[in-house]
Amino acid sequence: MKKVEIGNKTITIEDICLVSRKEASLSLSKDPNWIKRMLAGPAFLEKILQERGNIYGVTTGYGDSCDKEVAKEHYHTLPLHLTRFHGCGLGDHFDAATTRAIIAVRLNSLGRGYSGVTMGLMDSLMALIEHDILPLVPQEGSVGASGDLTPLSYIAAAIVGERNVSHEGKVISAAEALAKFGLKPIRFQPKEGLAIMNGTAVMTAVACLAFERADYLANLCCRLTAMVSLALKGNAYHFDERLFEAKPHPGQIDVARKIRLDLGEIHKDGIMPHRLQDPYSVRCAPHIIGVFFDASPMLRQFIENELNSANDNPIIDPDSSSIMHGGHFYGGHIAFAMDSLKNIVANLADLLDRQLAVLVDEKFNRGLPPNLSGKTGEFAYNHGFKAVQIGASAWTAEALKNTMPASVFSRSTECHNQDKVSMGTIAARDCIRVLELTEQVAAACLLAFTQALWLRQRAHQIKDSHLAGVLPLMNQVGSIFELVEDDRPLESDLRQTIDLIRSRHWEVLL
Repeated sequence: MKKVEIGNKTITIEDICLVSRKEASLSLSKDPNWIKRMLAGPAFLEKILQERGNIYGVTTGYGDSCDKEVAKEHYHTLPLHLTRFHGCGLGDHFDAATTRAIIAVRLNSLGRGYSGVTMGLMDSLMALIEHDILPLVPQEGSVGASGDLTPLSYIAAAIVGERNVSHEGKVISAAEALAKFGLKPIRFQPKEGLAIMNGTAVMTAVACLAFERADYLANLCCRLTAMVSLALKGNAYHFDERLFEAKPHPGQIDVARKIRLDLGEIHKDGIMPHRLQDPYSVRCAPHIIGVFFDASPMLRQFIENELNSANDNPIIDPDSSSIMHGGHFYGGHIAFAMDSLKNIVANLADLLDRQLAVLVDEKFNRGLPPNLSGKTGEFAYNHGFKAVQIGASAWTAEALKNTMPASVFSRSTECHNQDKVSMGTIAARDCIRVLELTEQVAAACLLAFTQALWLRQRAHQIKDSHLAGVLPLMNQVGSIFELVEDDRPLESDLRQTIDLIRSRHWEVLL
C-alpha cells in the first residue's frame, strides 16, 4: 500500500484518490523541521494575542461582522459558534470516498504551515481517516468563497463531538464514534474553526476525483471508437500517423495512436473500408477525445496547485512574524477547471451517443441488423438496443444541459462582504453529475458495440485477427453479458457495466 505523507512534500491528484478508496495510508510527517514550523504558528498567534490582539476571526466576528470585537473570555467559544451556525447544509451527503478525500485535502492545506493550527488539531483530523469516522457532509450550501464554509463545518463539528458520522456503514453520533476509539473531542484554539472551514477543500477533493474519472473515461472512449470503427467496416486511414502530423495537437495525436493500435493492421490486410469517409462521430473522434488529453496538464496544474496551497484567511507566517489578510479561500481556479472539464466530458457523451445512433440504424450501420438485434429473421417484434439508444440520448442531453458554467453565477452574499464568489463547489458537483451520465452512455456503448462485433463474427464478416486490439475487452464483456437475441431487460447489465467502469475494471489503453 502506498504511503501518502502530510508535511513538506507536495501530493498529487492520484494520492488523494488512493486515500479516498483506502488504497493508500495517510500519515503526518515526522520531519523535525516540519513539526517545528507547525508548532511555531500557534505559538506566534498566542504571542500576538497577548501583546495586541486584533486578529480577524480570532478576536473579531466573521465576515461582515469583522468590526465586532469579541471579549477575551469568548475566544474559544467563537470558533465553536462558527461551526454551529454553518450547520445548515442540505442535499445528499457526499459518499465515503469523497468524504475521505475532503479530510485529506484539508489536512494537506493546513500542513502547509500557514494556518496557525496546533498538532492536536492535525491529530484529530488524522484520527477520522485512521478509524474511518466519516462526517455526514451535505453537498449543498457552498458558494466557493469564503471557501467551503458550510460543508467543512461538518468536518469541524465531528472532531468536537457534534453532529452525526458514518462508521462501518452505520450512522451514529460523532461523540459515540470518538468514544469508541478512546478519542476526546477537541477544544478549538481561537483560529482553528476558521482554519478548517475557510478553505477550498471540498471543491478540490471533488475535482481530484473528477479528474481521475475523466482520464479513465477518455481512454475508454478511445477503445470504444476503435470498436465502432470495426463494427462499421470503417476507414482505418482516418487515424493514420501521417495525417495527424499535419495538425500536431499532442493529445489528439495520442488518441489517434491508441485507436490505430486497436485497429491493428486491418487496412493492410485487404479489407477495404465501406466508404471513403466515415461520419464525423468516428472520423473526428481524436479531435474530440484529444481535447481532454491536451487540456489535462493545465487542469492538473490548477487542481494540484490548489491542493498544495494554504487557502484560508488570514494567513499566519511565523517566519516573518506576519498576519496577512487576503482571499486565498476563493476557488476560481477549481471553478474554471471543473467548468472546463464538464464541457469536455459532455462532448465525450455526445460523441458516444452519435456513434451508437449510427450503429443501431439499419440505414447507416452498413449491413448490421436493425437495432443490433441478435434474433435471426424476426426483427418485427425484436428491437434489441432500440430503447438503450433512446436512454443514451436522454443521458447525453442531461449531461449537455449541465455544461452551463457555474462560475458565471456569482451571487452577492453575507451582507455584501462576500460580493463576488467562485461557485467552485457547484462547478465540481456539476462535473461529477456529467461524469455519471457520460459513464452511463459509455456503458450502453460498450454493450452495444460488443454486440455489433459479435454479430459481425457470427456472420463471418470479420476475422478474429482484425479484432486483436479490442478482443481482450470483448472477452471481459462476454464474462458478464450474453448476446441479446430475444429481447430482454438490460437494466441490470447496464448497472453492472457502469459499476465496473467506475471501478476502472475494463481494459483500456492508458
